[in-house]
Amino acid sequence: MFVDAADLDAKSAYKLLIGGIIPRAIAWVSTESVDGVGNLAPVSFFTAVGRKPPMLSISLQPRADGVTLKDTFINIRDTGEFVVNTATLPLAGHLHRSAFEFESDVDEFSALELETEASQVVRPRRVKDTPIAFECRLRRILPIEGSLDHVVWGEVVRFYVRDDLYLPGGRIDTAAIPSVGRLAAEYTLVNTVFTTPLDDDLVARHAQTRMHRLDEHASDWSPIDTDAWSASGSTITEGPKS
Repeated sequence: MFVDAADLDAKSAYKLLIGGIIPRAIAWVSTESVDGVGNLAPVSFFTAVGRKPPMLSISLQPRADGVTLKDTFINIRDTGEFVVNTATLPLAGHLHRSAFEFESDVDEFSALELETEASQVVRPRRVKDTPIAFECRLRRILPIEGSLDHVVWGEVVRFYVRDDLYLPGGRIDTAAIPSVGRLAAEYTLVNTVFTTPLDDDLVARHAQTRMHRLDEHASDWSPIDTDAWSASGSTITEGPKS
């Protein structure tokens, strides 16, 4: 099947993007408003874009109403600073709840009962239990023509790496991190590692197997088919806490 992008509205295009670009790393972005209110939100349109200076990119859509800019974007635009926290399995419940659209005057760290640590050179705090965090200063905002979407480039001015993960030679022990990525409207635990080539029989066996679910939903269930999902990357209803 071929789908002509010109025939799609934003919601339909978003479904194909998030279902086809998998897994996606999650930038768990902490910011502060000009009034000092803490904000925390997951962003899965996220990647590295440069090495010297180290740069990363996040893309932000408006809120679920389609017309209101998200607090994350407003805070970055107005203060020029943000922190990207690494998403991990022990924090996945808090991560998901942080996608709920809180009012702008709510400190989300307090609302989510998350402990924080002060950053070294930027105002926004980091999540205390994140194993890796990137303290960033705004370098560029690129508006997407025809929408309220924006691409944000940030320069990493400080890396926080938990001591036990920082190996000789400056390498991170990635296999020790229970990293969580984004699929369509669901999450995935990164718990395998390999180099190529692999045995053909092993490849064939895994290529024909559906992903194993850690929850109790049916193998073909998706939050996209529920009222809790929106094409803004936000969670419409908060759902159960964990």
